[in-house]
Amino acid sequence: MPGPISVKRFKESDMFSDSFQLDTPTAKGGSVLVPEAVNAKTKSFLISEVDDDYHSPILPGLPDDVSKHCLALVPRSDVPVMGAVSKRWRSFVKSREFITVRKLAGMLEEWLYVLTVDAEGKESHWEVLDCFGHKRQELVPMPGPAKTGFGVVVLNGKLMVLAGYSISDGNALVSSDVYQYDSCLNSWRKLANMNVARYDFGCAEVNGMTYAVGGCGMDGESLSSVEVYDPEADKWTMIESLRRPRWGCFASGFEGKLYIMGGRSTFTIGNSRFIDVYSPDSHTWSQMKNGCVMVTAHAVLGKKLCCMEWKNQRRLAIYNPTDNSWKMVPVPVTGSSSIGFRFGSLDGKLLLFSAEEDPGYHTLLYDPNAAPGSEWQTSEIKPVGPCLCSVTIEA
Repeated sequence: MPGPISVKRFKESDMFSDSFQLDTPTAKGGSVLVPEAVNAKTKSFLISEVDDDYHSPILPGLPDDVSKHCLALVPRSDVPVMGAVSKRWRSFVKSREFITVRKLAGMLEEWLYVLTVDAEGKESHWEVLDCFGHKRQELVPMPGPAKTGFGVVVLNGKLMVLAGYSISDGNALVSSDVYQYDSCLNSWRKLANMNVARYDFGCAEVNGMTYAVGGCGMDGESLSSVEVYDPEADKWTMIESLRRPRWGCFASGFEGKLYIMGGRSTFTIGNSRFIDVYSPDSHTWSQMKNGCVMVTAHAVLGKKLCCMEWKNQRRLAIYNPTDNSWKMVPVPVTGSSSIGFRFGSLDGKLLLFSAEEDPGYHTLLYDPNAAPGSEWQTSEIKPVGPCLCSVTIEA
């Protein structure tokens, strides 16, 4: 097993010199050389100019399994620049295997990706924070027009942004576009379009697949259609629809099943309390009652679901799908009673971010495993602006 690896910096010109080398795997303090600064133009040049023979070793003189372990030991903050070294490195870094090897090496880190908006509420950007609240990197701009009503899912350690609603030259547009962000390469790429353009829909990952459920369509009509994305084939496939249209709903995955909750239907008065449950194994839908309505924030903690309903922003509702039961937990918020929340999660703990600009608000942290009376604390993790949504990516 190789010794620990440290990242050293070097000039881009060094990539074409004989100074690029790796200490032997048994040597203590072995090192991998990576570029100090690689902008988009330079990165493109490096990828095209470096010897990129896919059949050559990842690291000359070392078996590929050892080389992969060496690359997996590089700190996460330095991983994106490795993709500029060669196509072979880039191919490995963006693969599912890279995450698997990092997990086996104990190198996985949870980072929080928060979509925030500026003070005028016009421009949004993704902010990346670690478990201490330190800003870790700048995301390259998200492609496509600014949208609302889109969905976000983390699939195989990568962020997916699905569909949504936008205004262009005074015209309303409903999108079927899907983009994927690779945190290991700090880059976006276009995936296959969804079969149905939609917004205000539910979406979630279950068993390595992404599901998109309901929402509103091109003419604002409520949808009951459901489709699933296979990342291996880069393809969306329609599956059995919901029993009734449903928009403004949300989705979560538990124990290999897809749960749909909240939202409205054209066939109901008010809000739906039904929970639609889809089993990928049997390809069938079932229903339960006792669901949440008008949910403004939700997050999965372990095998339970945390929700915040619009009608009561001072109570956390925790759902246990095993017995279809709810636990209500008071939220110890002081100050403005109108403050709304968005949820994040890190290390099995729930973070409550302010959905409005409030300099005096401190992020609340809920630890479900803490001793009674100590579940709530404040956290130093705070986005620079109001939180629109957040996801946790482990890589």
